[in-house]
Amino acid sequence: MNKTAFITGATSGIGKATAKLFAYHGIALVLCGRRQANLDALAKKLSAHTKVYTLNFDVRDKEAVETAIKSLPEDFASIDILVNNAGNAHGLDPIQTGDLSDWDAMIDINVKGLLYVSRAILPVMVANRSGHIINIGSTAGKEVYPNGNVYCASKYAVDAINQGMRIDLNEYGIRVGAVNPGLVETEFSEVRFKGDELRAAKVYQGYKPLLPEDIADIIYFVVTRPYHVNIADLVVMPTAQASSTIVKKQV
Repeated sequence: MNKTAFITGATSGIGKATAKLFAYHGIALVLCGRRQANLDALAKKLSAHTKVYTLNFDVRDKEAVETAIKSLPEDFASIDILVNNAGNAHGLDPIQTGDLSDWDAMIDINVKGLLYVSRAILPVMVANRSGHIINIGSTAGKEVYPNGNVYCASKYAVDAINQGMRIDLNEYGIRVGAVNPGLVETEFSEVRFKGDELRAAKVYQGYKPLLPEDIADIIYFVVTRPYHVNIADLVVMPTAQASSTIVKKQV
């Protein structure tokens, strides 16, 4: 597959799993993240399979995003696939006692960061009149759950942006779709609970959660459909999960 993919949040979880799968299928990679050591280690491993370039920046930093993407060498400058994966949850509090810094972090990363990266890459896709954007949403963008208030709002925003992108980019032949996972065992809960590993581990106990590789498989399936096929919006949950609040766990 002679294409180049740009993946945000590539240093762990879904982003890392997607980078590995893409690499094994020969897709050239631009891997983005905040942890340079992790980027370097992943690039070293995957360079045996494909061309890899890394960019170290925070999606919340508009100037850093623009500077990094403008710095791409010619071999990597024409992006065919954009995977907007970077995102986080911070805290799990009722709205009346929510931490304002948590709110800022979620809105800045999940919404504004996705927009900054997309805006910097889209001119090339528009000029080429081709491209494929995969926005990683969440079941939290389909159904609000207790204490999820601002995180859910940020993922509802991703859902709306995904729909808006698809409409605005239709005339340029650019495919746009979202993958919305339910419970996936990643660093997500550890970040949400601010390093409380015990509390984070309990989220995934008593049932079989999705794995990052499960979502990577789906993303690869989406981007390898014939050009006339666009998977616009996909929701995936572990079998044990029926909704945001109903999960069948072993007692």
